[in-house]
Amino acid sequence: MLDKITQLRHMLDDSRYTVALCGSGMLEEGGLEALKKQERAYEIEEKYGCCVEEMFTSAFYNTRPEQFFEFYKNEILRNIPRKTATAEALADMERAGRLQCIIDTNTYEQMEQAGCRNVINLHGSIYKNQCPRCKRMYPISYMLEAKRVPLCEECNIPIRPLICLSGEMVDSQNMTRTTQEISQADVLLLLGTTLGSEVFKQYVKYFSGRYVVVIHKQEHYTDKEADLLIMDYPMNVLPQLHYGNETGENA
Repeated sequence: MLDKITQLRHMLDDSRYTVALCGSGMLEEGGLEALKKQERAYEIEEKYGCCVEEMFTSAFYNTRPEQFFEFYKNEILRNIPRKTATAEALADMERAGRLQCIIDTNTYEQMEQAGCRNVINLHGSIYKNQCPRCKRMYPISYMLEAKRVPLCEECNIPIRPLICLSGEMVDSQNMTRTTQEISQADVLLLLGTTLGSEVFKQYVKYFSGRYVVVIHKQEHYTDKEADLLIMDYPMNVLPQLHYGNETGENA
């Protein structure tokens, strides 16, 4: 019987169109716990006197901007996950013509920084910040250097990080693109997430391709629905496909 890495390689080589979905497990393999994980959420509430569910909202940003940005800068902008081998492996796959699109729920642009090109940041990016009034864009350095609330130099109002806060609707264009990409995929890779993901399950239903592959560390009851399951961090799996050795051959 073929081992799982060989099975995965065959699936990808035979695929006309492959899409990868990247979930919060990608943060964990980079050493960062997701905000809503019980232990981290408890520490944040102890530190700020408010829970993550309250602070990570547009209402909190609008009504208590100083507290919002204290939390946002300390817990998000200064807590960047470390780089892992996953993003590099995905970039190799993309260059080799074996990966057509990445859909990422994380906001750290890990994939783009590794050289991936066709990425949908479903929940936005911490590197994009905009004045709600004049639409001027500001870099992450400007946000971090602000003493309290980062204000637009023109309008003198708080700058808005272009990320999806709790309770907000995902950008409609991103939703449409995500649905379109998944609906045309032959192979769907779920990396650091599961088929039961609150975010992804509404999109996975549009998949009508050949294989669903799940690669994640924690067991989940939906794993049985996958055509191939590998219980490990993606960073320990994807580099074994060795697409970096043939980059450009099939692009």
